[in-house]
Amino acid sequence: MVNPSELTWHKDTAKLRERYRRDVPRLVRPRRVPPSRRIAKVTRELGGATAAWYLLDRRRGGAHSREALSRRLRIAFQSLGPTYIKLGQILSSGEGIFPEEVVSQFRLCRDRVPAEPFEIVRATIEAELAGPLESTFASFSMHPVAAASIAQVHEAVLVSGEEVVVKVQRPRVTDLVRHDLAVMSFLAPHLVGRIPVAALANPPALIELFAETIVEELDFRLEAASMLDLGRVLALTGQRSLIVPRPHPRLVTRRMLVMERLSGFAWDDVGGMKRAGIDTPKVLRSVVISFLEGALLYGVFHGDLHGGNLFVQEGGRVALLDHGITGRLDEPQRQAFLRLLVGGTTNDIGLQIEALRTLGAVPPDVPTEQVVRDLGLDKPAQDITLLSAEELTGQIRDLTKQLLSYGIRMPKELMLFVKDMLFLDGAVATMAPEIDLLGEVALIATYFAQHHAARIAAEVGVDVRTTPVDLDGLRASLGLSTETRELTYRELQQRRELLRSRLEGDGSSGDDK
Repeated sequence: MVNPSELTWHKDTAKLRERYRRDVPRLVRPRRVPPSRRIAKVTRELGGATAAWYLLDRRRGGAHSREALSRRLRIAFQSLGPTYIKLGQILSSGEGIFPEEVVSQFRLCRDRVPAEPFEIVRATIEAELAGPLESTFASFSMHPVAAASIAQVHEAVLVSGEEVVVKVQRPRVTDLVRHDLAVMSFLAPHLVGRIPVAALANPPALIELFAETIVEELDFRLEAASMLDLGRVLALTGQRSLIVPRPHPRLVTRRMLVMERLSGFAWDDVGGMKRAGIDTPKVLRSVVISFLEGALLYGVFHGDLHGGNLFVQEGGRVALLDHGITGRLDEPQRQAFLRLLVGGTTNDIGLQIEALRTLGAVPPDVPTEQVVRDLGLDKPAQDITLLSAEELTGQIRDLTKQLLSYGIRMPKELMLFVKDMLFLDGAVATMAPEIDLLGEVALIATYFAQHHAARIAAEVGVDVRTTPVDLDGLRASLGLSTETRELTYRELQQRRELLRSRLEGDGSSGDDK
């Protein structure tokens, strides 16, 4: 149990979050002249990496070219320090958004960040405590259990005997982040229109999203408040299959966060979980349901799901860690997300497009009927694995061209949501490769009908208890015919690999991908 009124650091967190958000437009305002010394270093590192790839690796094309470029950029990011390492970590959790070579290379940014010397850690803690470390901690491990871009984490024992972990911010990181945001905001507008997909990715919006998340991450009081918010969602929904660590009632400051110590199986230790008798498909389903409940019903969700932020305890309960990036939706956005998901399970295309319009993905002056007609959303699903390489790449190019002509973009809130959903999609590969995906979607939809039908009906106007689940839209998005009744994740992976190999062998230059 946690009583927020007893938390000495908690009362002003809402005002702090609002103040930081108001500061973001100033931090990402396009500048005519960026910080000269910092942009010189950034240009040297990134320009050198790109030039080396262009001269040495580019001509080999395909996957080798992408892997080489990703590796060189990852090394440059690590050399540039905390801000770019954090950006690399975000890229690493973008399975399905970014190429596999990018994801696998930048995944190394999660666990290959050099730790700060213990003397610096001690100095930071004692400055935050305004007293010696030994007055608060009976023991404190000199070696971190994790070292990331913004902070590192140490195990400790309080003088009360409670086992905790202590998150300690790296020195001078705040000033460096602000200089780097100035450089990024200078470069981002120059990418718009340079690369076709950049218009969909919306580089200035990406930088704004990055600024919002990293600026809030620099104040650990906000992270602790997010832990309470997500814990509240678990309590309100009666969800006991997940747990959030409790922040200490007093030992939370801007640069130090003391919290309950949790442990368990690493997220990718599926063998260990199964040997312990843990039902891994059930574990994954619980995470998906809780994630959707938080986003769709309460407007708050963990914004950075990846394997390093999840433990599975002995009984199968999932410990959700690292709440520095938390998705927050205002009421119109939350209800739009709810309409989007309800429209997906009922195959109501119009409802989905209107929800995307509210979220800012579809411009207000583009008629829904035109989007449906031009994108062929009213046509029967086509098995895309039967297409030739030329037909497949032609469809992709036509779709991209059509989306660009509408001015469709990915809003920043949707980016976080989609990134998390893609992580959960990838987790199926190891935790539940044989489950029927279509049946699983129907099962989750049934859960929401049983537990939240009245609220959904009041907010969306659709009674999900009497409206049948229609998965034809999902089948169409996966390129399946309407006759397909079952699809395991293993079969889906095989289809994706077939498409990947077909695109790789279509004869196009590797530089165009």
